[in-house]
Amino acid sequence: MFGWLRELDEKERKTMIGCLGGWSLDALDVQIFSFVIPTLLTLWGISRGDAGLLGTVTLLVSALGGWLAGALSDRYGRVLVLQITILWYAGFTFLCGFAQDFSQLFVFRALQGLGFGAEWSAGAVLMGEVIRDRYRGRAVGFVQSGWAIGWGAAALLYTAIFALLPDETAWRTMFWIGLAPALLVFWVRKHVDEPAIFHAGRGEAASRSHLGQLFAVLKPPYLGTTLKAALMVTGAQGGSYALSVWLPTFLRTERHLSVLNTGGYLFVHILGAWLGFITGAWLADALGRKATFMLSALGSIVSVVAYVMLPISDGMMLVLAAPLGFILYMMFSAMGPFLTELYPTEVRGSGQGFCYNVGRAFGALFPAFVGFLSARLPLGTAIAIFAASAYAIMILALLLLPETRGRQVHAIPQAAE
Repeated sequence: MFGWLRELDEKERKTMIGCLGGWSLDALDVQIFSFVIPTLLTLWGISRGDAGLLGTVTLLVSALGGWLAGALSDRYGRVLVLQITILWYAGFTFLCGFAQDFSQLFVFRALQGLGFGAEWSAGAVLMGEVIRDRYRGRAVGFVQSGWAIGWGAAALLYTAIFALLPDETAWRTMFWIGLAPALLVFWVRKHVDEPAIFHAGRGEAASRSHLGQLFAVLKPPYLGTTLKAALMVTGAQGGSYALSVWLPTFLRTERHLSVLNTGGYLFVHILGAWLGFITGAWLADALGRKATFMLSALGSIVSVVAYVMLPISDGMMLVLAAPLGFILYMMFSAMGPFLTELYPTEVRGSGQGFCYNVGRAFGALFPAFVGFLSARLPLGTAIAIFAASAYAIMILALLLLPETRGRQVHAIPQAAE
């Protein structure tokens, strides 16, 4: 499964390392919030609905950030935009630790989201253009596994920091650690270069106005592909966020687990997610992008509903946490290469940035829906309802989209259907 790594040349390998580091640290910064929700509920006396809004605003604003970054990367370069976005999200994660009330944290979280969405857009396009066609699914999927690495790091930090520090200091310390990703910029600046295909296709993007580049994929001949792909991503992101944002709170408040036990359960879940990312990357090349999506979406509906609804013991929940993470996150490995292969070079950043991040924005509504519904129903029931609905949306949109495995990025026609 990992033999292909030896076949990559130096440029492919360094690009993959830089993007893997960026995505891992991006996940660390974003996932910190899910671990501090129970503390904020107690210390600030906010409602679950308010906590859901704090989670949702980051994801909503990330849509704008990703869309802008995609268009800017088509015009100014993938690597330059990648560096700027890493600095941006690290800085505003750090500032979250100084928030004194709900309003301040809301603003900092929103601005953090601008960089969070932007980083994926620049990094995914960069990877898709540097890695050769044969290994694109595996390489981009491998980088996507960095989400589990960053999430796992957040879980370990949560377990250690909340065990050593009082809650009033611990949650702020978690956010302050989020400044660390800024150091990655120095490595990226030295070792990662723009892909040759970007330089070759830059002329057409540069000839458009900034607004023209931003809205290029919302006009024929790209509009149909864009809308269907964005809907598919909405379902994938909505299902993921409905569970991941609320899982720590579900374990603490519904299952009454301690901080240490919650961290342990989440670590097992995240390990399963990492294995799912790696397996999904291999399946994206072996079976195809659509087959990987479909397998993961159908399995996720069954797994999420069973995990939060069935009267299973704490021991069984620990055992099932790994396969739950495995099936849920397998789909995201195929997301990057699939979107890369839908658009030609001159609008690739704009297309990927719009579809993934607008999908993320609408998917971001699902944690808020869960929060508000949980005021009337048990939290597990609310999670199950919205996660299953999201994956159903994904499946319907997926049926309308083409298979893209095997497409050469330098030869993709306009609005390849």
